[in-house]
Amino acid sequence: MIDFVDDVVGRIGKEPDKVIPILQAIQGKYNYLPEPALKRVCETTTITESQITGISTFYSQFRHQPVGKHIIRVCVGTACHVKGAKQVYDGFRRELGLEKGVDTDTEKLFTVEEVACLGCCTLAPVVQIDAVTYGHVETGKVAEIIEDFKNLAPSEEKIVREVTEEGISQGEIRIGLGSCCIASGSSGVKEELEKTLAENKIKVDVKQVGCVGVCNQVPMMEIHKKGEEAAYYTKINANDVGDIIEKHFQSKSWMSRFKNRFYNYAENLTFSDIPKSSNRYNANEEHSPISEFLKGQVNIATEYRGEIKPSDFEEYLSKHGFEAFKKCLNELSADEIISEIEKSGLKGRGGAGFPSAIKWKMVQNAKSDQKYIICNGDEGDPGAFMDRMLLESYPFRIIEGILIGAYAVGATEGRLYIRAEYPLAVKRIKEGLEICKSKGLLGKNILGSDFSFDLKVFEGAGAFVCGEETALIASIEGKRGIPQLRPPYPAEKGLWDKPTLINNTETFSLVPYIIRNGAEAFSKIGTEKSKGTKVFALAGKIKRGGLIEVPMGISIKQIVEEIGGGIADGKQFKAVQIGGPSGGCIPASMSDTTIDFDSLKEVGAMMGSGGLIVLDESDCMVDIAHYFLSFTQEESCGRCTFCRIGTQRMLEILEKIKIGKGKLSDLDLLEQLALNTQKGSMCALGGTAPNPVLSTLKYFRHEYEAHINGKCPSGKCEELIRYEINDNCTGCTKCAQRCPVDAIKAKPYELHEVDNELCIKCDICKQICPVDAVEIK
Repeated sequence: MIDFVDDVVGRIGKEPDKVIPILQAIQGKYNYLPEPALKRVCETTTITESQITGISTFYSQFRHQPVGKHIIRVCVGTACHVKGAKQVYDGFRRELGLEKGVDTDTEKLFTVEEVACLGCCTLAPVVQIDAVTYGHVETGKVAEIIEDFKNLAPSEEKIVREVTEEGISQGEIRIGLGSCCIASGSSGVKEELEKTLAENKIKVDVKQVGCVGVCNQVPMMEIHKKGEEAAYYTKINANDVGDIIEKHFQSKSWMSRFKNRFYNYAENLTFSDIPKSSNRYNANEEHSPISEFLKGQVNIATEYRGEIKPSDFEEYLSKHGFEAFKKCLNELSADEIISEIEKSGLKGRGGAGFPSAIKWKMVQNAKSDQKYIICNGDEGDPGAFMDRMLLESYPFRIIEGILIGAYAVGATEGRLYIRAEYPLAVKRIKEGLEICKSKGLLGKNILGSDFSFDLKVFEGAGAFVCGEETALIASIEGKRGIPQLRPPYPAEKGLWDKPTLINNTETFSLVPYIIRNGAEAFSKIGTEKSKGTKVFALAGKIKRGGLIEVPMGISIKQIVEEIGGGIADGKQFKAVQIGGPSGGCIPASMSDTTIDFDSLKEVGAMMGSGGLIVLDESDCMVDIAHYFLSFTQEESCGRCTFCRIGTQRMLEILEKIKIGKGKLSDLDLLEQLALNTQKGSMCALGGTAPNPVLSTLKYFRHEYEAHINGKCPSGKCEELIRYEINDNCTGCTKCAQRCPVDAIKAKPYELHEVDNELCIKCDICKQICPVDAVEIK
């Protein structure tokens, strides 16, 4: 252990600001922070014991007790929450026999923990065991998932291979390998694809692309052949690959062609009654799920979506990559660059929409021998995955945006602050940085100019409050992420007390387009006060979820009905929750509200980073308010009274109402506390934490009143509901066999009953009933 710690310190450094990456490296090795390792850090560095204690107890990533060999991380982000994440989490605990207060099983094989968001919202509910992600998890599948993981063959991380056989290619196959795609099985599809092509000696270019956006249809394969219309295959699995390849490409070997035809004929005879899992659509097919999803979208931040390979530098260059940056170096002054940003109307995409040019000017005009630039890719909102997708899919584009910003304001050093929970994003950005250094785009005298700039990655340690600029800076400096009073603003006194420009990932991704095409090309999109586009993570109770980029001014109704395809499972549209914990809930009756900074603020919501969760009639608005307030209360740094105590008191009242023990007078008190917390909190976390409460009180007050009267209209709140079995029951006994607490007695061919005194509301009986006989009353 001592040798390992010494090696870590030797690689990372001995200064106090290196404490977080050092602790991350130690936990990466041992799965927790062993006391001897921490003592060795203090002995060999200038990092003190008190600093380690302060840091390791503040950031949620760090553990102080030994854990199991494998970590089961149950996502409890918004999309997962509304689809039953709590029952899934409880299911894993039951399956592993964990008592209250215990997270690790007796064999020390598994540790179960909740995680705010894994960024795979379209696969909700999501569970990750080590590096293996399981999507659409139901309570009844918990045992199956654990067994599946145990049976996985140990193997090293698969390296994506490119088909490079000599000869004329018959075409190109594109397959998305973003996080959602991989979690849905795209890696296995790609492996089978390359195997099939190699065995049949078919010369086709296989291209790994980033996020395809249409997350609801992955794994997806695009086939492009010269002179033919592109074909899309969605929701495919490895077994579909051979049939798809034979339809589009010819093997050079006549023997391979003969074998394929023979085996396909035999297979069709044997499995003729089994439907194929994949669907095929042509590129110009009007009413396919792909065309409907993409209709109305405008790709700027996501330019060349589904076409470009994330780590292919030469391809990025071929698609106008770094043209904007070179234009800045060779043709534009710093003032002219900032003038273009100002004329474009670009506002920061990470919060309330502060004009970007004002920030840039402040940093540019600040007098200092050193300036910094930070890309905020922390994205701590539960239910948001925009930054993850952009970082994974467009690393060079984001680097280019940062370079332009740094050149304009005079910064010589930068940091990309990325959530540690996004390993693929971290990996691809680091790869991009290494390539840019080798190409002379980072370092000293970039492209022969007088401009020098260095850019590094800093991995966040799990604190939602670090989305606030001063807390983020404190984190990079090796401190607890506690916001500071402003002014002075980071633009004047930021990282290490030097002028610092901070924008979020999406903002930087828009900059190259503006400089390359001119301010007018961007400003003509959107509304008068909200220019350009906005990237959203569309998830929840929607038919077609995924990453979308839409023009400002589009209505909520257009997003839900046209792009998202409406509500899933034939249920009624109830509301959208927009802007994460800082946002609000907008009812379906106000779905004509447009997506722009001012309109959302008027109805009690905000743009935020861009999470957009669609809710249906089965969602309880009291539960939603309680969920978000629980999150922000837990994430509060505790520095100011209004946030620390105000959110706690609000949460106590909500908990009473949620279990049917509230009073009507509680609603007025709740509203007053929310308003006071909103006005008196020091930073945006506390100032916006009441938004979900205030918006649900405003638009869904009747639901609060119903809970006070002992009823949950949506049938969501466990203490106010009962499970019953109706006359449709056939007596198959499946519910009785799977009930974990024997609340249903097996009575073959008779009407079953639920003992609600024993029932733990795990929902397994409802999930597995073949005739929908289980009802929630």
